[in-house]
Amino acid sequence: MSYRERRRGATGPEGTAIRANKKYRSRLFAVVAAVAVATSGSIIGQAAEPAYAISYPTWDDVQNARSNESAKQQQVARINDLLAQLETRVAETQAAAAARGAEYLAAQQEFDEADFKARQLQSEADAAQLKADESKLRAGQLAARLSRSGGDVSASLFFDGDSADDLLSQLGMASKITDQSAGIYTTALRDQNTAQAATDQANVAKEALEELAAAAAAALEAATAAAEAAAAALQEQQENQAVLQAQLAVLIENREATEADYQAGVRAREAEAARIREEQRKAAAAAAAAAAAAARPTGGGGGSSSGGGSSAAPGGVVAGSGWARPSSGYVNSTYGNRIHPKTGQWTFHAGADVSIGCGQPIYAASSGTVSFSGWTGQYSYGNFVQLSHGGGVSTAYGHILEGGLLVRAGESVSVGQMIALVGTTGSSTGCHLHFEVRQGGSTVDPRTFLGARGISF
Repeated sequence: MSYRERRRGATGPEGTAIRANKKYRSRLFAVVAAVAVATSGSIIGQAAEPAYAISYPTWDDVQNARSNESAKQQQVARINDLLAQLETRVAETQAAAAARGAEYLAAQQEFDEADFKARQLQSEADAAQLKADESKLRAGQLAARLSRSGGDVSASLFFDGDSADDLLSQLGMASKITDQSAGIYTTALRDQNTAQAATDQANVAKEALEELAAAAAAALEAATAAAEAAAAALQEQQENQAVLQAQLAVLIENREATEADYQAGVRAREAEAARIREEQRKAAAAAAAAAAAAARPTGGGGGSSSGGGSSAAPGGVVAGSGWARPSSGYVNSTYGNRIHPKTGQWTFHAGADVSIGCGQPIYAASSGTVSFSGWTGQYSYGNFVQLSHGGGVSTAYGHILEGGLLVRAGESVSVGQMIALVGTTGSSTGCHLHFEVRQGGSTVDPRTFLGARGISF
């Protein structure tokens, strides 16, 4: 019987599980619709508006326009319009990227919560089945003893019974079955029914996961495309804005200027920018070294982290396993269900929170490729980076400082490389790093995962 058929006719525990998952299905359609608009520029089935390239004036165009007032004013208007277009495109693409990022993480969190619940249900089903197997074994042993003692009731009274009523009816006709014996058989059948109901709930929850996972994957694709579009628009603005402003100044001031003159100024500005970047790199390296020194244990020993609130090894140091701690600091909120510190609601926490000051470095926990880098909403993890490490393993880093995203989607990163700066963006009550690990798409406890790789966390 299909998922939809069971949904229409299910009652009891299975029906409860299906109804509990209806909210995920309804939200799924909203996410998919948003993704369709984001990726195509229109509702699926309608043609998307084609992208177009901006045509920029050359320096010859500018010089030629200087000799004619009308041509000069037309060129001034054209350049002002181009500057406005660049600014508008950057604003629009950045807004779209922010919206798609928020939709992506909302879809991902829907999956994470449902996935965690499905795993809990499966664990409960496994425990119930184990108990049922033990009850059936006791019932079978009782039937065997009765058979050996000459009783006319065998194991078939239990195993062939269609329901508890049928079984009790048969037991009522069996003069040699005592009330205690009947209780053993009834308990065994009840435990088996309980195990089956728990398994049905787990299976329904797992079927719903397929659609939620597809929605999250589609939302990630849309968010990545939107982020790339925003980055491209910003790059185009940065590459052309200075040229357009210089050309505009030439026209307004009605003075001689050539591209060679402009390029000389460009080289001077690039040299200055390079000097500033080098100073920033040195400052970041010094901050990272200071953070590592502050976190390093004193008095000998390797240091450890056995519980929430304890400090551990410095971030960025690569272990023999090829993995690194994503930051210094201490874990103050662990993986699993918890009361959200900001909303006060009982929610699933997909990672571990590391308490550390804003502006401190965040390192790649392993080598890999940036699968997402951008904004995910003020009610979520704010600025967010996700890395894919191959083999179905990925890590994610949330609440990153505004302006603290140091990598872009598609980039390759090395283990221990600084990829971001600690912040408190999104739904956060203070400076910290939210760190996640996934295996096969499902979240796992980051502390357990890194601990198995020789990293105290």
